[in-house]
Amino acid sequence: MCNSYPMAYYEFFISFNEGDYYTCHDLLEDIWLTDRSNLFIKGLLHFCVALYHYSYGNLKGSRSMLLTARQYLSRYDGIHWGITINEVISYINDCLTIISQLPIEDARDVWSSLPCLPQFYLYLE
Repeated sequence: MCNSYPMAYYEFFISFNEGDYYTCHDLLEDIWLTDRSNLFIKGLLHFCVALYHYSYGNLKGSRSMLLTARQYLSRYDGIHWGITINEVISYINDCLTIISQLPIEDARDVWSSLPCLPQFYLYLE
């Protein structure tokens, strides 16, 4: 069976793998606004917002968004909308571990000295 997703979803993969999490937010929000009951897209949206927050040192915001992303995405198993859910959840857990080991919640003044999060790419299965 061939799935057809909104064009914004395909564009999301490109932006995500380029590390452009701000654009990911916009793309996913366009999809979510057409179907606010889609908690999978809402979970991906929170995931991208979390990574964006981390990129400029908002650790408290990043942690909060990662937790809600995990909550939304954990409702799904296997492959959903072409994404292997367990890989995303595992990556979220890795990020939460890294953030929990940092001594501050707001690193906006020292964001350039934050440890890099592990590299993670999304692929459409």
